[in-house]
Parts: sequence; C-alpha cells; structure tokens
Amino acid sequence: MFVVCKRLAVLIITTVLATTASATQYQMREIKSHGAISGKVLLGNAIVESETIPITKDHESCGTGTRTMEWVRASGDALLDVVVYLDKVEAGKPFLKEAEAIVVDQKNCRFTPYLQVMANGGEIKVLNTDPVLHNVRAFELFPTANNRTMRRTIFNVSLPDFETYARKVSLRRGRALKLECSAHSTMHAWVFLARNPYYAVVDKNGAFTITDVPPGTYTVKSWHGRLGEQELTVEVKANVYTEVTFSY
Repeated sequence: MFVVCKRLAVLIITTVLATTASATQYQMREIKSHGAISGKVLLGNAIVESETIPITKDHESCGTGTRTMEWVRASGDALLDVVVYLDKVEAGKPFLKEAEAIVVDQKNCRFTPYLQVMANGGEIKVLNTDPVLHNVRAFELFPTANNRTMRRTIFNVSLPDFETYARKVSLRRGRALKLECSAHSTMHAWVFLARNPYYAVVDKNGAFTITDVPPGTYTVKSWHGRLGEQELTVEVKANVYTEVTFSY
C-alpha cells in the first residue's frame, strides 16, 4: 500500500511539474492589433574594449602575428552587438523559421557569425571548415545573488577538421551561450537564446525595431555579452511606434 501511494505521489508531482513547464512555454496566437517598439542603444559611459591576442599555432588557417578581439564595439555614440528583447511574453506571433536552427562556422580560426539569436530549445549546428582540430566549449552565463557571473558548461566537444556537431539547447537561467575554442584562444562568439520572438539585434547605427507587439505594458531589456543588461518599462499602444533609448 505504501509503495502504491508513493508511486501515485510521484506520478502526481511529475504531472504537475510537466503541466507547469508546458504552461510557461511561449504560445502562438493571432494578434488582432499591435504596435511596435523602436529606438537606439548608446555607448554612454561604457568604454570601447579590445584585446590583442597572439596567434601561436595552425598558422595556415589562423594566420600569423596577432588578432584583435573587439569585446565592446561602437559606431560613433552607438553600442553594437546588442540584442533588445521583451521579457516574459507568454503568447503572440510565431518565431521566425531561421531562429529555430542556426549554424556557426569555424573558418580561419574564427566563429562566424560573432553574434546570433536562436529560439530557446532550438538547434545549434557547429561546422568546422578548417583543416585543423577545433574544440567547441559552450557556456551558459548567469548572475548569482552576490552579482558574480557563473559559467555552466552546456557542451564541450572536440571537432576534427571538416566535421559537424549539432544539438538542441535550452537554457534555464542564462540568456546566452558563450562559445570558445580550447585549442585557439582567438575564437569567441555569442548565441542569444530568445524565450519569445519579440527581439531585435541592433544595426550598425545601434538602432532596433521590435514589431507586431500586442498592446500592453512590457519590460524591455537590452543585452550585451560583455556589458550585461539594462531594462525599461514600456507601454505599447496599437498602431503606434513607441520610442526607447538605452545608454550604457
């Protein structure tokens, strides 16, 4: 009797957890009226940051001398490599097909592109088009209670020349994957994992637009792999472009 009750309790708990998990997933629904959020992300008080890294091996693929990693890039007063997104949107327009599966290429000892957006739970495919061995490490980065950044390994695989690695990824706490190569210190990239399709990557002028937003009040956030996040509260009205500005 005790065993039966125990199994029944486990079944109930499992069912509740599954129901809760499915209820928190993004749902697609028809949007009868919508507005948009547009604006710009400014460099503000942040400082352009770069690092010169020596190239020590595999010179035919990686080149010679040094390579400059631009950790914080700007164009005039605009901050680049930023994703702007709406937080905790439960339903609305569908994800773009291109966000469901992305490709990262390892070419000339670089991850290309440097920044991409993928739907959380989508598939990432990493190619090695170099005739050398690469090692792909993907970390989930998330803040702790004392404002430190923790790294949780999502995958860590060796990728021989001209091989491919693919898998689906769902993050629990962090917003993005940080990609590195253990064999080549010059290789870095970011993949932002979106919980909903209401996001935009800033253009070369730091500008962005998020469209088809149902009327309502939202928390809109800007994310940068090096500089972290900022947030604003925005009210969206039907057929209106709401303007916002972030400044780091």
